[in-house]
This record gives sequence, structure tokens and C-alpha cells, in this order.
Amino acid sequence: MTSPVSSAHSADQVPATTSAGASGKGGSTLRSPRQLADAGLIPETMLRDVGKVAARYATAIPPAFLSLIETPDDPVGLQVIPHPDELILAPSERDDPIGDDALSPVPGIVHRYADRALLKPLLICPLYCRFCFRREHVGPDGGLLDDMALGKALDWLRAHEQIREVILTGGDPLMLSARRLEHIVRALSEMSHVTTIRIHSRVPLADPGRITDALIAAMETDRAMWLVLHANHEREFSPEGRVAVRRMQKRGIPVLGQSVLLRGVNDSVSALEGLFRAMVENRVKPYYLHQLDPAPGTARFHVPVEEGRALLRGLRGRVTGLAWPTYVLDIPGGYGKVPLGPDYLDPGGDSVTDPQGQLHRVSDL
Repeated sequence: MTSPVSSAHSADQVPATTSAGASGKGGSTLRSPRQLADAGLIPETMLRDVGKVAARYATAIPPAFLSLIETPDDPVGLQVIPHPDELILAPSERDDPIGDDALSPVPGIVHRYADRALLKPLLICPLYCRFCFRREHVGPDGGLLDDMALGKALDWLRAHEQIREVILTGGDPLMLSARRLEHIVRALSEMSHVTTIRIHSRVPLADPGRITDALIAAMETDRAMWLVLHANHEREFSPEGRVAVRRMQKRGIPVLGQSVLLRGVNDSVSALEGLFRAMVENRVKPYYLHQLDPAPGTARFHVPVEEGRALLRGLRGRVTGLAWPTYVLDIPGGYGKVPLGPDYLDPGGDSVTDPQGQLHRVSDL
């Protein structure tokens, strides 16, 4: 990492990695191939190949998330257990699939849209998704902005008064200590042009014990504060995770849901229906369903766009509009997100298709 980024996890910045107290369950986060094998998540015969994957991409499975895995190839396990196929690169895959690096004016900032910017205070996560579009950068040993780098990032935001919304991402911002998070939220709240703060996180479901009163208090602000919760399967909504989400909602923080369409995880109408119903039942509004970004070694999770559109079409009429996300593609190279449909108005604009597949002339309506 370059000098503005520190690998030191000081008590004022990042809390202890994972313990029984942090996760609410006994045991430690699984990080090595040997630990994965001992836990029955990979066979002994895969140790060498998974070791090659682990040398390139970080691994972490906290106890709370581990408890949700029934088999290594189930929809929860597939998301976090490393696999040798991650070293197979498809021609379309890129180290920086959505152009973060090219759109970073200073370390920790990504500026893609005129009125908003990403602030990445760290690149540390509670778990490391095997399909992550930042997998070349995230990991437990780096990516934490030191005080000087964070100050420069905040100064950049102060100087660009067209920025109305700041999205805290990374990594996972809720891996920060309460003190560090409070410092960042306070600094953003003091910028008169920043009206909205958004936090993207897997922590409430992946490691719900981290959602402490102090961490929630650190998010308090007079600006509009939103949490976007990442979940890909209904089983991620454990009883402890549901409590963590509800505690944040009780403090007035609205929660949206975002997911990635993944082969073997949620690539069926029934799986998506279960996921979105679980969100709505927990007062989480489905926001985005992302088409998989072409990060290195992620082809095994790819679902073609037309198949994704068909899945969303299959949900129409089965779930409430509250459970309907926008299916989006983040155009590779940093060109931004666009909705993918499905479409119900025919190309000529003369008729629409109802949820049962019947055509109706617009002129007759």
C-alpha cells in the first residue's frame, strides 16, 4: 500500500478482529485454508489449491456467519468459502471492473457522479465475498486511511460543494471503531453542502455482535443518514442479525437492501422471492439487485443479463412492490449504473405486457 494508507489497526480506528465478544458467539474468524479444512468447509485434497487462492485474495468467515452455513456449497457457504476456480481468469474480467482507481482524485475518494462521492476510510471487511469487485484491494492487513490521508479526503469533500451525498464504503465502514466512525460522521455533518450520508455494510448480518450502542450512537447526525445492507440470501437474516437491524432502525436510521445476482446463491425466482420477502419483513427496502461485476476469478457466479431479466419478470405479481428492487449494471470502466429492466412496454410503444404475459394496447387504456 502507499504511504497514506496504514496497516496498523489502532484501537481508535478499527476494533479487535473478531472474538466471542465481538460476534456474540464463541470462536474466532476463520482465515486460513487449514482452519477451513478443520471446520469441514474444504476437503484436505483442496488445501494446496485453496492455499494458492488465499495467497492472492483475503479470506474471513466470522463465527456468526459460519453458523449459517449448512454445507460448503449451500447459498451461504458459496459466498465466502474460497475455491480454486478463483484463479481462472475470463477474458472480460478486470482488476478494477468499475473504474474506482481511475476516478479517485485523492486516496479514499471515488468521484463518479456529479452530486455524490464515495469515501473509503478502510478496505477491511467482516467477511470477504468471493465475488467482490474490490477483491484486488480489500483485506485484513491494509487499506486503513491514516489521519493525514483521511484529512486530505475530507478536505477534498469540503472543497467540492457540489457534493450533496457521501457514501461510506470500503471495505466495510462498520468495521471502524465507534470513535473513528463518529469522527467521520461529525466531519461530514459539519459540511453545509452535504445533506445525505449513506453507509454500505454487511456487518449487521455477517457479524451482528459488532452493532453496539456506541457504534449506533456514532452514526447520529442532523443530516439524512441511510444504511444500505448487503444480503444475498434469506438465510442471512438470522435472529441475531434481525435484532441488530432493528436496533439501528429504532434509532431512526432507515435501511435499504442491496444484493448481487449470483449463480448458485439466488439465481431462481424462489430464492429471490425469499430474499426480498425477508428484507421487507425486516423493514429493509430492496434497493438494488446488481449484475455481477467482472472482477478476476468470479466467472463461476455469473448469471447472464437476459436470465436476470427473466427472473425479475417472474417476480412481478408474486411479491409486493415494496419487495421490488432495481436490477442494475455498473458499466465496466467507471461509466456508472444503468437499470436493466425487465421491460413491459413493447419497442413500438403500442402495448404493455401484464404479469401473466398478456398484451394490452396502450391506446385502449
